[in-house]
Order: sequence, then C-alpha cells, then structure tokens
Amino acid sequence: MSFDTFEEIIRFAIEREKEAVAFYEEASRLEPYAWAKETFEDFAREEQKHQALLEGFLKGEKVVADYKFEWITDIKRSDYLVDMVYEKGMSYPDALRLAMKREEKALAFYNDLQKNAGKEELIKVFKMLSQEEAKHKLALETLYDDYMAEQGD
Repeated sequence: MSFDTFEEIIRFAIEREKEAVAFYEEASRLEPYAWAKETFEDFAREEQKHQALLEGFLKGEKVVADYKFEWITDIKRSDYLVDMVYEKGMSYPDALRLAMKREEKALAFYNDLQKNAGKEELIKVFKMLSQEEAKHKLALETLYDDYMAEQGD
C-alpha cells in the first residue's frame, strides 16, 4: 500500500471505516438475538464515529485535542484465530471471531500508519484510532470469552 499524500491515506482509512460500519450493520441485521444485535449496532456506531473523525480531520478540524490516551490490554485471543469470511447466518461465536480478526487488522493498520505519518497531528489521529480499535478488540475478545464460558468451554 503506497500513498503520495496524507489526504490519500486519510481517504483510504475512511473507506476502511465505512467497510467496518457495513460489516457491523449487516451482522446486527442478521443476528437473531437482541443482545447480540445490540452489540453489533454499538460497534457500527463506534466505527461511524471514526469515519466522522477522519472526515473532520480532512476539513482541518482539531480532532484529538481532548482525547485521553491510555494503555489498552491485549488479551490476544484473535492472534490464535485464522482469517474468516463473513457468511450470512454464521453463528454468534463465529461472528465474534470474525469481528475480533477485523479489529486486530484495523489496529495493525492504524499502528502502521502512525509509524509512517510524519506530521504530528496525523500521528496523534492514528494513535487515537489505534487505541479505539484496541478497545474494540478487547471488548470483542471479552464477549467471546464470556460467551464461551457460558457454553461450558
């Protein structure tokens, strides 16, 4: 992946966020259980916030002024999973596994962009997005662990 301008990088990141929104919206529509549907809807809203943040950054808005950076624990569940493809009607645990992998990749994506951004404000934006994706990954891994524990696994 090669970009000539920071605007190209941001536009690419916006497209990735749009894909994430679409994934979570589709998962929520197809999920038969209300609590699982709500979980995916919440993640879709979070990804929409990321998209809006990046769009704001393109407009020159200061988007990280009040953001609190903190360390997010990585329990690394997704590190041991293989890549999956979304399939209509896939089980809740499979949807969680897929979502964990997607968040893992989004985290790596923003970490890579952060390392190569150059501009201080852009570095902060990608650092913030990395942290947000790390939060999502942790939340999904925790949901997965809790669900599997309830199933006796």
